Amino acid sequence: MEKIVEQGLLYDFYGELLTEHQRHIYEDVVMNDMSLSEIAQEAGISRQGVHDLIKRCDKTLEEYESKLHLMERFRNIKEKLEQIKLLSSEEAVKKLADDILEEL
Repeated sequence: MEKIVEQGLLYDFYGELLTEHQRHIYEDVVMNDMSLSEIAQEAGISRQGVHDLIKRCDKTLEEYESKLHLMERFRNIKEKLEQIKLLSSEEAVKKLADDILEEL
């Protein structure tokens, strides 16, 4: 389950950098929970082709993260906002932190 969440986050941050074909296949696997066989049949490619494409997409998305660190920054900001909420006694500050978290 954790891998799917990680893939989903990477896709949210960097998915637009994949080709349209890669995005379509990757979304079917990660977001729509389709089997490799279902996707292969729908896309007219082999099951192994789908598997290889997913592996390449995973690698590509991970490389983007290793260079750009957007997901890491997102998690750090989210964590700091949670700390602000815990440390603050001011309701206005807590509300502002909640609003920022909601926007993230």
